[in-house]
Amino acid sequence: MSLLSRAFSTAATHELAGLVTALLAHQGNASPTLPSSPRRVPARFPTGPTGLGTAAARIAPAAEPPRTQPVRPASSGPVPPLYCPPAVRDDPALAKEVNDRLVSWAAGVGIYQGRSDELRATDFGRLLMLTHPDTDDPDRLLAAAKCGLAEWAADDHYCDDESAGADPRALGPRLCVANAAVDPAHLPLRYAPELERAMRADPVLTALRSALDHIARYAAPAQLGRLAHEISGLFAGFNAEAGWRTAERVPPVWEYLVNRQCNSFLPMVTLVDAVGGYEVPAAEYYAPRVRRAFSMACTAATLVNDLYSMARESAGPGLEFNLPTVIATEEKCALEEAVRRSVLVHDELVHTFEAEAAVLAADGSPELRRFLAGTWAWLGGNREWHSTTPRYNAA
Repeated sequence: MSLLSRAFSTAATHELAGLVTALLAHQGNASPTLPSSPRRVPARFPTGPTGLGTAAARIAPAAEPPRTQPVRPASSGPVPPLYCPPAVRDDPALAKEVNDRLVSWAAGVGIYQGRSDELRATDFGRLLMLTHPDTDDPDRLLAAAKCGLAEWAADDHYCDDESAGADPRALGPRLCVANAAVDPAHLPLRYAPELERAMRADPVLTALRSALDHIARYAAPAQLGRLAHEISGLFAGFNAEAGWRTAERVPPVWEYLVNRQCNSFLPMVTLVDAVGGYEVPAAEYYAPRVRRAFSMACTAATLVNDLYSMARESAGPGLEFNLPTVIATEEKCALEEAVRRSVLVHDELVHTFEAEAAVLAADGSPELRRFLAGTWAWLGGNREWHSTTPRYNAA
């Protein structure tokens, strides 16, 4: 089956784009000169209802009850243009260095056994190079790449790839133990050796522990706790999707988007400051407005994955879940139209993050300003990688 065509981004030109440039140009300066006041609300700030799913809701809601059977993807045609910033940099040599080290590490911990060539071609190292333009240290990028790949391995080995042992009936207990690899479980002495044997016997658990050990060289305790929290949410999202699959139920769009907020790139994007060598104060990171803006950006990044991964996932057995398929099922529209509506949802999230981040940057600490700029840069690098990686694109 042919893969989705490459989506070409619409350049985003709000003040936040200038903020990214200013902050990345002053990495050693705690207080770079900011672009002209971002306090005013931009003209393209969304009007009417905002938030997850409201863009699709404003487009002719279905007049009939949702279908009980899912729409099976065929060809949706080209993805419409996405509102997204461009990638800040492209350094092929740095990407290759990170990728080579990552493939070697994956072989050492045992994930993706026999698939090293496929993993190398996926070029996960390039994703990290593109999404973290405020460092050119390959070891910092490798530490973040290990975390991301270990999370993806949990998805592939536990949820999606039956040839690698995925079994939805066993997913809950496996993820509970996996969470103990991320946020260590502390057992009585009699039982601790059994947990240790289980950790060493499972390549995914080995990968998670190894990745967390590496990122701990660069992340402060609060950043590590934040990462563990976000991975726990990711695992909850894996469980929910397994529930839909075993029940052969396609969720309504609102429920799918709730899941996509936690089952997202949040654990990867939360490392923006740790990789960059600074720390956003916890009081700011968890402030409701910051959390709202940041979560929406991460959901948007994940919807890019939904759009690019559709064809790859549709080739597998059983139900597959992505926003276009869920919209097509609920609203009884053609998949091509569902893709268009999904792009509108993505674009609304990015517009809202852009506007909210501009206001938050004006009032926040230098670290928060840099973090928001880094998140913006992450969005651009993420879209660039998805549009080029062989994982989702035909040669």
